[in-house]
Amino acid sequence: MKPVRPPQVKRIRDALDGVLLLDKPVGFSSNDALILVKRLLNAKKAGHTGTLDPFATGLLPLCFGEATKFSQDLLEADKTYETVVHLGVTTDTGDTEGRIIAEHPVAVSVEQIEAVLAQFRGPLAQVPPMYSALKRDGKPLYEYARAGITLEREARNIVIHELTLLEYAAPLLRLRVACSKGTYIRVLGEDIGHALGCGAHLNALRRTRVGALSLSADAESQLSGIAAVSAVTLPHVQELAQPERLALLQPVDALLSSFPSIQLTDELAVRFLHGQRLALLKENINLPDTVGRVRVYRHSNGQLLGSGQLQEYQVLAPERLISTSF
Repeated sequence: MKPVRPPQVKRIRDALDGVLLLDKPVGFSSNDALILVKRLLNAKKAGHTGTLDPFATGLLPLCFGEATKFSQDLLEADKTYETVVHLGVTTDTGDTEGRIIAEHPVAVSVEQIEAVLAQFRGPLAQVPPMYSALKRDGKPLYEYARAGITLEREARNIVIHELTLLEYAAPLLRLRVACSKGTYIRVLGEDIGHALGCGAHLNALRRTRVGALSLSADAESQLSGIAAVSAVTLPHVQELAQPERLALLQPVDALLSSFPSIQLTDELAVRFLHGQRLALLKENINLPDTVGRVRVYRHSNGQLLGSGQLQEYQVLAPERLISTSF
């Protein structure tokens, strides 16, 4: 007789809403980190807000429940990084995880480096690397690269808002980079090495800011009132009791704090949640001076209702709505 297996009990997950600012460690993919934290919090629904390579560290905002509706905003937001570029050594992946394919002597001065960095500030056209998660015919480019296949890739328009030399101790070059979405810092490091005539790869990469969210509770964040807390590490989350873990979650509107707010009466709040466009011209509501994206609240209790677009003639159009009931 075959042994009878005990019935499997399906784990009941909790419906959590909020944002956790994680300081991702080396060796974890963004998805690995998300799965682990989701399990630790026993969360039902979760998503991350932009991939960090396993060799990279730093800010990885994790969204739970209703916050996942606004994660796309962080995918499209500007990012800030600190990186160490290893001059004179080129790898096939552009970072420490690849094999060395070329080595050249490094004999460049700070003046030469500053002159080259100036070439990479502002709008650029950047060709994505083969070792990336971009897909061609349903398959990520890194799978082609691992098979020894190189495909043509179209250049993408990006913007380097800041490119600052922090330290130079040959052959290592430490930089701070503030850039638009879609920027590959690995490619930037390789291009800087090529322009210097010695080649390069990334020795380290750390993301310090995503949009208005920061790795640490710096003065800029505190003055803006935007998630003025420091990111937490995985070991710290693991060692906490469950109530303390849940206390780490920031409110959903931490993702929207850079937008002006509108407070609606209960009647208008109901209509807004039903997806109706609201003409606010005759309403006694304080409105921003300019049109654009806004965060919308119920005035009577401060409840977040979602985001909307304030249009001409003081018309409020719903955008992404919070699932809630009065």
